[in-house]
Amino acid sequence: MLARNELGHRLAILIVLEDARRADRLAVSLSGSEDLIPMLAGELHTDDAVDVAIVDEAAVGHVSLEGTPRVLLSSGPVEQRERFAAILPAGAEPALIAAAARLAAAGYHIVAGAAARRQDISVPADGEREQDGAYSGQPPLHLSPREAEVLALLAEGAPNKVIARRLDISVHTAKFHVAAILTKLGAANRTDAIATAMRQGLVLV
Repeated sequence: MLARNELGHRLAILIVLEDARRADRLAVSLSGSEDLIPMLAGELHTDDAVDVAIVDEAAVGHVSLEGTPRVLLSSGPVEQRERFAAILPAGAEPALIAAAARLAAAGYHIVAGAAARRQDISVPADGEREQDGAYSGQPPLHLSPREAEVLALLAEGAPNKVIARRLDISVHTAKFHVAAILTKLGAANRTDAIATAMRQGLVLV
């Protein structure tokens, strides 16, 4: 899994949402990923370590975990966007939230205008890359339909064997598609590729 490769342990994900039923459903969905350990706010103990917090606007002021990256589920414009490792639509799918949580735990920011781990892939607020190796008025990146499928599975943390099984292709072919995606995105590794793809709106899971 992506988080295991990057961080070497399962990720503790704290979920703090105003809608308790949605928080429960999200926790159940995330628990299906073997690299994530979702926890609800009421289940958190003082000695529990948290890798990432998933919050909404109503919960932002109630989460005071110093230094813990936060993924915000937002239904409107957000001030002080740099406070968050990722900002997703309020109705984002659990798989996309999980991908954002993995990236946040690995030290990435996928918020337009926020500082990224690699400065050459940070995205200004206007959505256009600057001349230092990022967007510079180039045509939008195009992935083949198969590469788009592979990218969606990468965002779920799927290794090559799982990608091959899910798409009914050989492991060698899966590796080829992953390498092609990394090359097209100018990414150093899978995590980099997913972060870049999410910034560009290429990940639709």
